Amino acid sequence: MRIRKAVFPAAGLGTRFLPATKAQPKVMLPLVDKPIIQYVVEEARDSGIEQIIFVTGRGQRAIEDHFDISFELERVLEGKIRDTTDKAKRESLEAMLEEARGISNMVDTAYVRQKEAKGLGHAILAARELVGNEPFAVLLGDDVIYGPTPCLKQMINSYSRYKCPLIALERIPGDEISRFGVIDGTLVDERLYKLSGMVEKPKPEEAPSDLAIIGRYILTPEIFEILGSLPPGKGDEIQLTDGLVELLRRQVIYGYEFEGRRYDAGDKLGFLIATVEYGLRNTELRDDFREYLSNLDINTINGTDPFPKKKTDSKQ
Repeated sequence: MRIRKAVFPAAGLGTRFLPATKAQPKVMLPLVDKPIIQYVVEEARDSGIEQIIFVTGRGQRAIEDHFDISFELERVLEGKIRDTTDKAKRESLEAMLEEARGISNMVDTAYVRQKEAKGLGHAILAARELVGNEPFAVLLGDDVIYGPTPCLKQMINSYSRYKCPLIALERIPGDEISRFGVIDGTLVDERLYKLSGMVEKPKPEEAPSDLAIIGRYILTPEIFEILGSLPPGKGDEIQLTDGLVELLRRQVIYGYEFEGRRYDAGDKLGFLIATVEYGLRNTELRDDFREYLSNLDINTINGTDPFPKKKTDSKQ
């Protein structure tokens, strides 16, 4: 059975970005000109996903509004298009209208409320009825991955061959490995590992490998039964990693070392790095932005003049 549905857990409080996230979800923070989560939704769409199930919490209506039709916005843009006689302006407005409509038509969406944030495993369990009895993907909205082939599509291609649960892997430097779940396993195919164990946030010297679990999963319905009977783990929450450890006792799980560049947009530094690199990829901004960065004098940032002086040729 092919992967048609994807679960997006998005009920987190985003405390690392306070106060910016006091009144809006972390995944709705803008990364250049799109909210973070839209990049991940586009990855799912481009990987063949037909329905996205958002698991949201209190105060996260902005996610639903963003992927819904905005009649008022569309009417305003249509009126401006009718009223303008400037060709260039009309083309710009038409592009805006097409973009707005494209977001609401991107993919079929459904929403389920996680009344209390009790961990990633609990969030996935909340989507049980909407997923049904079929394999599904899970994508974490603050892991943004750039590459020529969408990360999830790479994983679906591998799943179509092995028909087993699959998790995305990334090699992480030793001093950072304690922030991640880490796998123990054996390479069985190109970039594909057969797992023999998983450890959540090990000390660097105790990590079984440098292959960390990141925010992309393909799971089978068996995970719901496990999560439903799993006792709370670290932080008194239902941890997905604990569920995967139990699932591994019952069936084979593979890990796939994806190709691409991952940005941890749920971390302040990661978010800033993503903003710079996506800004340099943006065809509208990249030339001016590159010039700004090339002329930037870091020593002036904390001084009285934060704006760099453009370099000029001296004339004799």
